[in-house]
Amino acid sequence: MIILWLLVGLQIAAGAVVLVRLARGRDRGRPLQAGPAARAGSISIVIPARDEALRIGPLLEALARTGPSVREIIVVDDRSKDGTRAIVKGFAATDQRIRLVKGAKRAKGWVGKQHALQQGLALAAAPWTLCLDADARPDPALPDALLAAAETRGYDALTAGPRFAVDTVGETILHPALLATLVYRFGPPTIAPVKSVRTVANGQCLLVPTTRFRLAGGWEPVAANMTEDVALARHLVRSGWNLGLVDAAPLLVVDMHASAGEAWREWGRSLALPGVASGTEQVLDVITLTLTMALPIPLVIAALWMGSPLLAIPSVILLAVRLVFHAALRPTYADPGRAYWLAPLADPLAVVRVAWSALRPNRSWRGRTYARSG
Repeated sequence: MIILWLLVGLQIAAGAVVLVRLARGRDRGRPLQAGPAARAGSISIVIPARDEALRIGPLLEALARTGPSVREIIVVDDRSKDGTRAIVKGFAATDQRIRLVKGAKRAKGWVGKQHALQQGLALAAAPWTLCLDADARPDPALPDALLAAAETRGYDALTAGPRFAVDTVGETILHPALLATLVYRFGPPTIAPVKSVRTVANGQCLLVPTTRFRLAGGWEPVAANMTEDVALARHLVRSGWNLGLVDAAPLLVVDMHASAGEAWREWGRSLALPGVASGTEQVLDVITLTLTMALPIPLVIAALWMGSPLLAIPSVILLAVRLVFHAALRPTYADPGRAYWLAPLADPLAVVRVAWSALRPNRSWRGRTYARSG
């Protein structure tokens, strides 16, 4: 009984922290929508590519339909061994804006993605550079909408949250639970520029001012980090940049994984922010997630079994909050089906994945294994 009282007390404290974070959603603002076209030639698009033959075609097809605001589309091929180069060359033959760049030999201390992005940044000629991953499926209006948001809201740089495509029942159940662990830890994006270094970002879609970002070193400060997007976001905030986090779900879909197993392996690789978050931050995050996501149902059962229904109240409240949040998260997924509503049952598994990511960080990606930084 003493242990139960202790757990419930800790749960109340953790729940209060999570509720404060979730309450920031009141200042989220509306998701990005298509709007007026930006100035002609104002955006360069850079795409890092390594073995992306199964993903890059739909991206280039979408970008080929963008307006004159997109000056160039630079694909930096990072020594691909599949048909990536041939696919890009095919698109380049029909759209002179698309350019295939053979990536240089990776410099020591650099992760491949950042190395490719840095090369693309050096070649970008437009005032703004939009970095997109090969699994992105943007609406042709996305570049203009991102630039409008940056200019009207005073962002120095901004990163955008997408709508996720889930391909299997298993991924439909697991992915939202994994995503919920991020929102429970960092809260939803708001209109105001990020002021705290305790933030996240989405490296699949990042808009930066070309010259200023280049002068600031580009990706060099986070060259060795496997979680380069969050590392870069925190670096920019520390450097005084006004970083924006926007919801671009109506204009951007990403298809990250083909199955629940792939989501578990690949997204879980960065879920605990290894190499970015301190050990203390990771421990506190795992404890908070355990108390608010993994334990509510077991604590309700334990409280009722021990004849102390009052002790179940905090867990019941947390379960209600979780279900409301899950319903609010539904527009973040593209046609997930009925299995989506089972995702909260995967919460304990998602918390285990965060803890495992912290204890055993994975530094392998696309056939390469990178040495630990520092």
